[in-house]
Amino acid sequence: MPYKTGEKPGVGTYLCINCDQKVTLDDAKDTLPPCPKCKNTEFIKL
Repeated sequence: MPYKTGEKPGVGTYLCINCDQKVTLDDAKDTLPPCPKCKNTEFIKL
């Protein structure tokens, strides 16, 4: 199940399903940003 930009999926590393860019959230209150590389909005948790 992919996570979308704006969600708060929790601490961890997330992989953009479009370009494989990694985004790391280090606080449970952080929201997923758009992918910094391609602006995609869907990620999977690593």
